[in-house]
Amino acid sequence: MLIKICGITDVKEAEYVDNSATDFAGLVMFCKKSKRNNDIETAGKILSVFKNTKTVAVTVSPTLEQIKVIEAMGFDYIQIHGYIELRLLRMIRIPVIKAFNVDDIASYIIYSAENNVAGYVFDAAEPGSGKAFDWSMLKDMPRNDKMFILAGGLTPENVKHAIAEVKPDGVDVSSGVENDDGAGKNFQKIDKFCKEARNI
Repeated sequence: MLIKICGITDVKEAEYVDNSATDFAGLVMFCKKSKRNNDIETAGKILSVFKNTKTVAVTVSPTLEQIKVIEAMGFDYIQIHGYIELRLLRMIRIPVIKAFNVDDIASYIIYSAENNVAGYVFDAAEPGSGKAFDWSMLKDMPRNDKMFILAGGLTPENVKHAIAEVKPDGVDVSSGVENDDGAGKNFQKIDKFCKEARNI
């Protein structure tokens, strides 16, 4: 089971995640309304920490200029929420994880045929809100050999049930492993999430 910890905002979080049983670390980029947004300087410091974990720039309808910055910074993947023109998508030189929420899930068929789309994240209507959605809506989704990742309201307490329900290739968590006050990641919750997700 692939595990992605999203919303990394500082070096200490990055160091912990890089030494835990995770596969991907997500950094929110160019999304000023998100409390987890990173500026370029901070993101650069965080990226330098990762040796064992693939890094993902999490974006919303990025511009070509933003995509070029992300590529130049050395991210392994770019995760794209919202709409992006296929012409622009095809210009991206690193693997793309296309995110869908319950409002735009119908566009899955359009993006799933694109060669540089390496996987998908299925999220709640408001990504990053910590709210779950009706996972049963994914049961009949056509699948291919690309990563099928479940997000949206996952916690250490419900991730095992979510995996049994959806049978994804991976799970993606952000607010579900944050401190109770929402300020930063809770390392004990990260550990518990990974153990539950992998049934350890």
